[in-house]
Amino acid sequence: MAINMVARPDVPVRSTERPVPRWAERVAHLIPLLGLPVCFWRLPIGFGYGMGGAVMPPSVWNVPYVVSLSVLSECLALFCFGLVRWWGETVPEWVPRIGGRRVPPMAVIAPAGLAGLAFTGLLGYWLLTAFQLSGLRYPYAPGWDVLALTVSGLFSLWGPLLLAQTYGYYRRRVPRKGR
Repeated sequence: MAINMVARPDVPVRSTERPVPRWAERVAHLIPLLGLPVCFWRLPIGFGYGMGGAVMPPSVWNVPYVVSLSVLSECLALFCFGLVRWWGETVPEWVPRIGGRRVPPMAVIAPAGLAGLAFTGLLGYWLLTAFQLSGLRYPYAPGWDVLALTVSGLFSLWGPLLLAQTYGYYRRRVPRKGR
């Protein structure tokens, strides 16, 4: 059964100036998925279950803090789509005063590159912890520490993937001599 998708005439079809490589599109979808396990990992901690490690004392602020941190990290992960979508190149029209203007490439490349470097630092910390190269270890009971290493390891892949995606954005947006 074929589905006929008819574009609405009142909604403009948007695309990027240059085609987005397939790998960059896949990475944009992967980054939010890598953040989900650590978001779910945090939830029991917010409710006071320490998973064999240190238990947070009961507080009215534990749950809102943990839920807000998880929502914030997923929102930031979804911002990575701006590196492969039109709204990462042109400000949407609904934004007051600057809507419709082109986004300067460095206004995207600089923060994305710095965030990628910061998250890559988390990967270094994770490697030191995972292989116990510096005496660091997670404060969880046996079994839980493996799960903590797994979810934080997935999360720490965000950095190198964001750097790769930022490089793809740079290649598409910054003109080079001879092009």
